[in-house]
Amino acid sequence: MIKYIVQHTQLAEKNIKSTVQLLNEDCTIPFISRYRKEATGNLDEVQIGDIVKYKELFEALEKRKIAILKALEEQDVLTEDLKQKIVNTQDLTTLEDLYLPFKKKRKTKAETARKNGLEPLAKIIMSQKANDIESIAFKYVKGDLSSVDEALEGARHIIAEWINERVDIRNNLRNQLERHAQISTKVIKTKKDDEKAQKFRDYFDWSESLSRIPSHRLLAILRAESEGFIRVKIEIDDVRALEQIDHRIIRSKNACADQIELAISDAYKRLLFPSLSNEALQKAKEKADESAITVFAKNLKQLLLGSPIGEKRVLAIDPGFRTGCKVVCLDAQGTLKHNETIYPHAPKNDSIGAIKKISSLAEAYKIEAIAIGNGTASRETEALIRKIQFKNDIQVFVVSEAGASIYSASKIARDEFPNYDVTVRGSVSIGRRLQDPLAELVKIDAKSIGVGQYQHDVDQTKLQKQLDVVVENCVNAVGVNINTASIPLLSSVSGIGPKLAENIFNYRNENGAFTSRNEIKKVPRLGGKAYEQAAGFLRIRDAKNPLDNSSVHPETYKIVEKMAKDEGVSLQDLIANKTILQKIDLKKYFTETVGLPTLQDIIKELEKPGLDIRETAKVFTFNQNIKTITDLHEGQLLPGIVNNITNFGCFVDVGIKESGLIHVSNLSDNFVKDVNEHVHLHQQIIVKVLEVDVARKRIQLKLHN
Repeated sequence: MIKYIVQHTQLAEKNIKSTVQLLNEDCTIPFISRYRKEATGNLDEVQIGDIVKYKELFEALEKRKIAILKALEEQDVLTEDLKQKIVNTQDLTTLEDLYLPFKKKRKTKAETARKNGLEPLAKIIMSQKANDIESIAFKYVKGDLSSVDEALEGARHIIAEWINERVDIRNNLRNQLERHAQISTKVIKTKKDDEKAQKFRDYFDWSESLSRIPSHRLLAILRAESEGFIRVKIEIDDVRALEQIDHRIIRSKNACADQIELAISDAYKRLLFPSLSNEALQKAKEKADESAITVFAKNLKQLLLGSPIGEKRVLAIDPGFRTGCKVVCLDAQGTLKHNETIYPHAPKNDSIGAIKKISSLAEAYKIEAIAIGNGTASRETEALIRKIQFKNDIQVFVVSEAGASIYSASKIARDEFPNYDVTVRGSVSIGRRLQDPLAELVKIDAKSIGVGQYQHDVDQTKLQKQLDVVVENCVNAVGVNINTASIPLLSSVSGIGPKLAENIFNYRNENGAFTSRNEIKKVPRLGGKAYEQAAGFLRIRDAKNPLDNSSVHPETYKIVEKMAKDEGVSLQDLIANKTILQKIDLKKYFTETVGLPTLQDIIKELEKPGLDIRETAKVFTFNQNIKTITDLHEGQLLPGIVNNITNFGCFVDVGIKESGLIHVSNLSDNFVKDVNEHVHLHQQIIVKVLEVDVARKRIQLKLHN
């Protein structure tokens, strides 16, 4: 296993061994990367994630080998040579090729031919020594066979199966597909004018190299096919492929060669090409999935680590026209204090009443910030709010509503607000997203947040797994206040999970706030291992021991206490005292398990205890003159917010219904390898309008530096 992981990751063998051992001891990725740096050689979450990935792939490969070896033993066909080939195989494709000749098959043409006693004839043909093959074939005309042609056809079916099962031939064809395959599409004529098909019209007649097709295009083509609008074909040069197989098998120029050539053609068209072209398409799909999932994961990370305004009192508005704007007031901890509905827009147009109501609520609840959802009537509501002369300085933010409706109808929302309807819950979610995006967004299924492309077309298991890792890494990178965290947030803490999160929540409700990390051990079913994995990521404000509100792990408290003692100061006076901390000789505190990486982390944390790694939220305003797509024209410079990132560019909200696209070629004057190196999600940028297609509702933009 270690050799396999080294081969795929190029990481040091010693570090992989230690990491695998920690994983086998049920340690989590965040815990290993943060608190076991000496053991892993300072590997980060991504590198440890790669080790986990290849460890799982290796285990799956070994499990399949055991199953195949058992099946071959039961069939009594396992030779020592075959066993060694299987044991030494390093990939699943080769393994399945080795097993293919022995795999139990459905009723095949070759199987029928064998039952008719034609295998000896097939062997004679394959020996390529007989000249009068028809006379030999005549001897096999009996039973269900009524002619020489039937006998020869049956023998060819057996030969075709042998050809199909040859590893060298399969690999040669795989190589040709990998290098030369074209993917082509044709529209289904009866669907050409279908309204739903129009979004795929670029692919009504399309051809491209399968190895070079971008992930988003392949996923779009496959979606169009699954929805029944186009047919997809994989093609290579059949003549060349057949010539290469002929070259490997045919060694004579007699009648046997003619029969083999026919068998080769049959094997290629009926068995080899359909199977291996499907395999090639599946591999391209897996590659496209991986690319799309990576983009989604990067976007999700940026969204989860979005800028919070922190513990401020917020008035949140879920805007609307006919149904009104739902308004809620939240305290600094996100607790709902008040809710009601105002009707400033058509058809009621009670803007004066709405302004009075917002002003009085802002004063009554000492509001420090206003959050406006970015959906329907968002611009109109923002314009209304900006007219109000507040007594205090109140910041106004437009907040993404993506997934808020999913949350408001969820069990989590019902449990939090059993006495309120979905509209109130949605407004609360908008307000809390401004206070702390991470704490609020973990309550929503990541796939519903809408920051990827084709997320419903990719492998759902792989997507979920990757997104779970992102959520876990983000939550643990920021840390969690155990006394205010929701069950979903606690569930993502290293070593906790849903059941323990519920137990922590219930314990907190029954016994009041936790006063120390040590008290966490009293939570039912939270054992030593879970405590070890979780403690460093759980924060306790105003604890007796100030280290309980830091990322310093309890297992190293004694080291910090010794530092304070050696410097002749109290623990409290050591924390945030840069002058003392920077002159400490760390070598004095080395132990068998704690070395320089961990000690440097401790000093960094002590210098700025509880520092939030996220940037503070900044106020942003769209161009107030732009209301619809028709207000845009070429050459305009506009403020915008990046609201989605793909491999081919990024989408930007410029304050209207339609988002504009900055194609990858318009992000920079230089070559762009990774869109994320130039922009990040929710970044505030200035864009230049390049082109506006009102009919197709498409806006082309350029990043203005």
